[in-house]
Amino acid sequence: MIELFSSPEAWAALLTLTALEIVLGIDNVIFLSVIVGRLPEPLATRARQIGLALALVFRILLLSLLVWLIGLTEPVITIRSVALSWRDLILIGGGLFLIAKATHEIHGEVEARDGGGDDTPKPGAFFWVIVQIIVVDMVFSLDSIITAIGMAQDLEIMIAAVIIACAVMYVSSGPVARFVAEHPTTKMLALAFLVLIGVALVADGFKFHIPRGYIYFAILFSAAVELFNVLARRNRRKRV
Repeated sequence: MIELFSSPEAWAALLTLTALEIVLGIDNVIFLSVIVGRLPEPLATRARQIGLALALVFRILLLSLLVWLIGLTEPVITIRSVALSWRDLILIGGGLFLIAKATHEIHGEVEARDGGGDDTPKPGAFFWVIVQIIVVDMVFSLDSIITAIGMAQDLEIMIAAVIIACAVMYVSSGPVARFVAEHPTTKMLALAFLVLIGVALVADGFKFHIPRGYIYFAILFSAAVELFNVLARRNRRKRV
């Protein structure tokens, strides 16, 4: 363990893996920001904290089960000459869940604006938000940790990178959630991102890898355009 602190290779692996885990955590933060948006503020904060705590717990738990986790990559079913493992099936299921959830939320947003829908949280909403967070945390954690296993050899480095990335997610999730809540158009953009991420997960499950760089570039570009729109609207209100 002490030798790792004096190894330049270990520090390079830690920095690289931490950066990658932070980038992969963007999906988690976007989903949390959207899913807690319908809850009142005290419950939304609690749900966000529980979600991020679960993300950290799932990642460390999966790291402690490396042998079992590697076994999830063994083929268990073949569909039209495509051999699928448990990992692939989980990614496909999680991707379909994200697509369905984001599509449902988009429909709800459109219907609410057209028909003046009621945004009052229903009884049990907090419970169902936590259930959905658990499902998505499990999918994102699996993808994140299998990536970590491919990049680093030392368990200590992987755990340190995961903890740092989750801390960054915790710090950034609040401002992101507030920004989405204050600017309704950004919620629609975030939901569109979730559909895109869901499609990428399903594609990964079927062995068709979509480079994440393309997805994150699209997200950053769209977010930059939306930021200019927000600034333009703010300046117009000031002039009025």
